[in-house]
Amino acid sequence: MSTNTARSDATTAPGPSRIERVTHATGRSWRHLALLAAGLVLALALPWFVYPPVAMDIAAWALFAVALDLLLGFGGLLSFGHAAFWGGSAYVTGLVAINYGLPFPLAVLVGAVAAMLLALPIGYLSVRSTGIYFAMVTLAFAQMIYFIANQWNDVTGGENGLQSVPTNFFGIEAVETDSFWFYYAALPMIILGMWIAWRVVHSPFGRVLVATRDNAPRARALGYNVEGYRITVFVISAGLAGLAGGLFAISHGFVSLQEVIWNTSGKVVLITVLGGIGTLWGGILGAIVIVVLEDQLASSGFEGIGIITGTVFVVVVLLFRRGIWGTVADFLARRQGREAEGDDVGIADKEHQP
Repeated sequence: MSTNTARSDATTAPGPSRIERVTHATGRSWRHLALLAAGLVLALALPWFVYPPVAMDIAAWALFAVALDLLLGFGGLLSFGHAAFWGGSAYVTGLVAINYGLPFPLAVLVGAVAAMLLALPIGYLSVRSTGIYFAMVTLAFAQMIYFIANQWNDVTGGENGLQSVPTNFFGIEAVETDSFWFYYAALPMIILGMWIAWRVVHSPFGRVLVATRDNAPRARALGYNVEGYRITVFVISAGLAGLAGGLFAISHGFVSLQEVIWNTSGKVVLITVLGGIGTLWGGILGAIVIVVLEDQLASSGFEGIGIITGTVFVVVVLLFRRGIWGTVADFLARRQGREAEGDDVGIADKEHQP
């Protein structure tokens, strides 16, 4: 066979690698759909298996962790000041609900918008730093918000916080008085926040964002405004954190300084790393583990909750370097890669048989 004939055959004949790629893409799409369906079923069934207020806490913290993962896992920016947006939105949501009596979805949206407006100047001044410097700058801004909340007694209530935050929902008594039905009324907002995060990651914006994380100088050389992308994702992340914080405040019926203290920022970082950075799903899994564990320990009367959660975090980091979800996903990807490689070898062997 001549070289030209072989080249023509290689060009016109459909190669097994193309078939394998199509099959792989189809299988991956089905797996994603199955995973989304399983996540939706879990969200709907959650208050049937755990106390509804705990289920709401899991949902709120899961969205908070996903918001941070959007910034940390895909933007490469570790924020130790996200409590400012979670807590700032909680205060705004509580004040709007108390003073104006708006239905809680509207009050929460106002809080989320306030968190995004707060994130604009903070992000503009912070994203020019990276690494530990970015983390410390965001922490400093969060401490400023904590100081304001603590000292502005006439508005925030100071150490007493905001009490008796109403759960108004268009006059529907079942939602306003029963935490079980409140969970289902608030769940669409949680799902909306999750979808926004997923859409950002799987968009051209998300791909450029990952490029700025992996190699900022090269992305800048290609003409991308690295700081602009980072400010944008910072504001989006703050808005999602604010959405979660507002729902958390409405669910508990009060807002305290605990929502803006630095421990809250540390807790959401722990949840995100525990589940797996850069996975989105990891934040959900991490929230389930931490919130359920804290609830069980508190119910048993154990006072050293931080010792147990810290120990769990250390063990997971040592044994699962990518986090729980990240390690499982990496294992399945490696296994699938080996199976696909074996299939290619088998096809090649068959084609070489006489």
